[in-house]
Amino acid sequence: MSESRPSFLLVDGNNIIHAWPELLEMHRRSRGSAHAELISRLESYRDFSGDQVVVVFDGRGTTTQDERPPGGIQIFYTSAAKTADDVIERLAIKYASKYDITVATNDVPEQDIVVGAGGMAISAEMLKAKLDVADRSMRDWIERNRKRR
Repeated sequence: MSESRPSFLLVDGNNIIHAWPELLEMHRRSRGSAHAELISRLESYRDFSGDQVVVVFDGRGTTTQDERPPGGIQIFYTSAAKTADDVIERLAIKYASKYDITVATNDVPEQDIVVGAGGMAISAEMLKAKLDVADRSMRDWIERNRKRR
């Protein structure tokens, strides 16, 4: 990866929710709570890493919707006619030559397309580890800086 190119993490939201047991349990109780928890974890990662983060969820309504809460990550909800895979693959193909693109999904054909376009792919388990490391590092930093006062 080049230090001069911005880094983007593209996340297949529903794929990750179904791959992480704690999110899948939340999803079974309340779909929105699993989405909110994943978004919260990705926002914390973005705050710590400086990477741009885009999460894409499958099928909501008749058109693809793009949400970007102030200070938040970019969130896409695809139209019912498109899948998260379609959007992620399109973004990876379009931007892999300009940016460092990493896609988080367990979908092997999607991973192959992203890598073929020049991006990188990580599994849901690798994403979880990446977010856990960032979370621990952020907590350690806060604790070290709290003690300095």
